[in-house]
Amino acid sequence: FQQNPEPFFALARELYPGQFKPTVCHYFMRLLKEKGMLLRCYSQNIDTLERVAGLTSDDLIEAHGTFHTSHCIGTFCGAEYPLSWMKEKIFSDLIPKCEKCDSLVKPDIVFFGESLPSRFFSAVKSDFSKVDLLIIMGTSLQVQPFASLVSKVSSKTPRLLINKEKTGQSDPFLGVLGFGGGMDFDSEKAYRDIAWLGNCDDGCLALAELLGWKAELEELVKKEHAAIDSTSGKEGSKPDKVSKEKSSSVTNADGKEDK
Repeated sequence: FQQNPEPFFALARELYPGQFKPTVCHYFMRLLKEKGMLLRCYSQNIDTLERVAGLTSDDLIEAHGTFHTSHCIGTFCGAEYPLSWMKEKIFSDLIPKCEKCDSLVKPDIVFFGESLPSRFFSAVKSDFSKVDLLIIMGTSLQVQPFASLVSKVSSKTPRLLINKEKTGQSDPFLGVLGFGGGMDFDSEKAYRDIAWLGNCDDGCLALAELLGWKAELEELVKKEHAAIDSTSGKEGSKPDKVSKEKSSSVTNADGKEDK
């Protein structure tokens, strides 16, 4: 990246936030927050759609970073730049350079080989002992250490997978490596794991209907999409595709707010 940043920024133009709207599952997490049930949302996404849907920095652990902020990578600088600054540079076909030291400026997304944000590790320690329901959505559960989060909750905590296929099941080899506590949907010993198979939006709508929230969720999506259209001037802009790696929502089902 430091030697040849052009390919990354060409890709960044294709991936850049603002080209898609949050979907039903993003707003379902927003609804959980409004009802005092969302402890935290752990996401592998870098598209900021959780933020667009109404979650804040306190609600989110963006494990693979985010386009929301960018920083100068100069050794003695580290100046921070907002989303709007980076967007202007990228869509002007300019390589973003720091206004203070002229070093490259990089969006705060985690590149291969880089460490996850320190907040990811500190939050895991404080959050997962409090969880009384874990919802896992739209993920292969293949990428560590994110995939091991399913094993961090209590052995009594129910876990709901909303996904196109069953994943995250126990693997003896991973157990040896310390990534135990995999999902168990079908064995005779299965007692807490449930898989709802389909896309994330349909799964969240089904769950909202069971909770008596379906109409409220649909109205929230309609209202928020209309607000996005009115500010962007792109009436009828295309909705977000369901991501391969959507997110894990940690909820506090008794309605208490945990910070």
